[in-house]
Amino acid sequence: MNRNLGIILIIIGAVMLIWTSFSYTKKEKVIDAGPLQVSVDRQKTVNWPPYLGAILLIGGIIIVVTGKKPT
Repeated sequence: MNRNLGIILIIIGAVMLIWTSFSYTKKEKVIDAGPLQVSVDRQKTVNWPPYLGAILLIGGIIIVVTGKKPT
């Protein structure tokens, strides 16, 4: 179980180091006055610091190395 968790953390950490953000589009209503509705597409960006990916990567490596080996 611990080794699987470590491998998952390694993968997530590596992905977070490679891609430090992602963007998506959200439709928002600007005006809603009875039958008149105006909406606009706004682009949102989610960022995270690269050191967070490094911490997850190192933590995953430590878990894999110190985890019990299957017998």
